[in-house]
Amino acid sequence: MPAQAQGTTTPAAAADLRHVWHPFTQMREYASLPTIEIASGQGGWLTDTQGRTYLDGTASIWTNVHGHNDPDLNAALERQLRKVAHSTMLGLTHPVGSELASELSGLAPSGLDRVFFSDNGAGAVEVALKLSFQYWQLSGRPEKRGVIGLQGGYHGDTFGAMGAGDSGAFHERFRPWCLPAKHFTAPHCREWGGQVFSADSEASLASLRGLLEAEAGTTACVIIEPSVQGAAGMRLQPPGFVRAVAELCRRHGVHLILDEVFVGFGRVGPILVCTQEGVRPDFLCLAKGLTAGYLPLAATLTSDAIFDAFLGSHDSGRAFYHGHTFTGNPLAAAVALENIRKLIPLVESGVLRERIAFFGRALGEAFAGDPRILEVRQRGFAAALDLAPLGPREPRLGLRVCLKARECGLLLRPLGDTLPLVPPFCLSEQELSELVGRTAAALDAAVPRA
Repeated sequence: MPAQAQGTTTPAAAADLRHVWHPFTQMREYASLPTIEIASGQGGWLTDTQGRTYLDGTASIWTNVHGHNDPDLNAALERQLRKVAHSTMLGLTHPVGSELASELSGLAPSGLDRVFFSDNGAGAVEVALKLSFQYWQLSGRPEKRGVIGLQGGYHGDTFGAMGAGDSGAFHERFRPWCLPAKHFTAPHCREWGGQVFSADSEASLASLRGLLEAEAGTTACVIIEPSVQGAAGMRLQPPGFVRAVAELCRRHGVHLILDEVFVGFGRVGPILVCTQEGVRPDFLCLAKGLTAGYLPLAATLTSDAIFDAFLGSHDSGRAFYHGHTFTGNPLAAAVALENIRKLIPLVESGVLRERIAFFGRALGEAFAGDPRILEVRQRGFAAALDLAPLGPREPRLGLRVCLKARECGLLLRPLGDTLPLVPPFCLSEQELSELVGRTAAALDAAVPRA
C-alpha cells in the first residue's frame, strides 16, 4: 500500500489505512490522498480532528435534513435511550415503532396503511420486490415475476436491488448473479430555479408502454425513482411523468414501486413526491432522510389489499419470511418521529420552498453559461453540474474539483464528472451562497477560466 499522504499521521488515521475498507472507494487511490477525519458537526458544518471546518455539501451522502448535532433530534434520542435502546419486532412491538408506522401512513397517499421496517434503502427495495413476487404467487399468478426498471436506475447494492437497477459500472460485475430485468428509456428534463428549460417524456413512456403491452402477463412490478434519479447524476423527470407511469401500470395490471429513498422527506420540495403527484404506488420505499441523517432506518409501505393476501394459518405458508435484526429500532424510530415533527412546519410554512428558490437562483447566476459546465440541473435541494471534459487525458475531472473543494472548506463527492450539490435543509441563504461560491472557487482552481 502507498505511504500515507502528508498531514494524516494520527493513530486513528493510521488505523483507518491499515484496517478500514471504504465503500465505493479505490483504496490505493484513497491511501495516496490526505485523510480527513471528522470529529464533530454543527448545523451544516463538519470539523475534522485538526480543527478545520468544512461545509457539508453532500448532506453526509444525501441524508442530513436539519443539520448536525440538532438539539431537538439529540433530545429525542436521549429520551428514548433512557427507556430502551433496542427491542425486537419479531413477535413483539414497542410504542415508538407503532407511532412511527402510523405517522408514515398518514403522510403517504391514502391507503398505504401497512409499514414494514428495515435498515436501509436497498433493504426497503428488497422488501418491496419480494412482497410483489410473493403476492402474485399467493394470488395464483406465479408467472408474474418479471421486473421493469428505468434506465439509469439505482436502488441499492443488494442483489435484488442491483437487478432492478441499471447503474452501469456500479453493478455490471455482478450482473450474472442478479435477477433478470428489463429497462425502459429515461425521460429528459432540464430545470433549475423552478424553471423547466427543456423536457421530453414521450419516448420514455412509449418505451414502457411497449414493454408492458408485450410482457405485462409475466411482469410483477415496475420500479422507478420518482422526480430525480440521484446516482444517475441528478437526472430529472418532467412534471406529470410519475402519474403517467402509474397509469400505465394500473392499465396493465402490474405493481408500481416508488423508490423515494433519496427524494423523500423534503429533498426535492414536498415531504413525499407521490403525495404531490397524486399517485398511490403499490409499494413506497423510504430511507435516507427518514431519520434526518442520524441512524439507519428504512420503511416499505403498502396497502391492506397486499397485506391481506399474506394472511392464513401457520401451515398455509403465506407468511412473509423476511426480516432484519434491528427492524424498527426504537432509537431510530424516535429520531424519525422528531424529524417529521420538525419537517412538516418547515415545508408547510414555505420556508423550505424559499431556501430552495434561493439555491436555484444562486446556481444559475454562478454557472449558467459557464463553458466549463455542460449542464446545470436543480430540483429542490438536489443539484448537479456536468463538467465539460478537458480532453481524453483528464478522466478524473470531478475528483480534481472535489479535492480543490476540500482546500476551500467544502466537502463534495463526484459522480464521474458530475458534481452533485446536496445540502442539508438547515443552511441559511448566506451558507447557500457559501456553498455555491466555494464550488465556483474549487472549479476555478481545478480548471482555470480561459
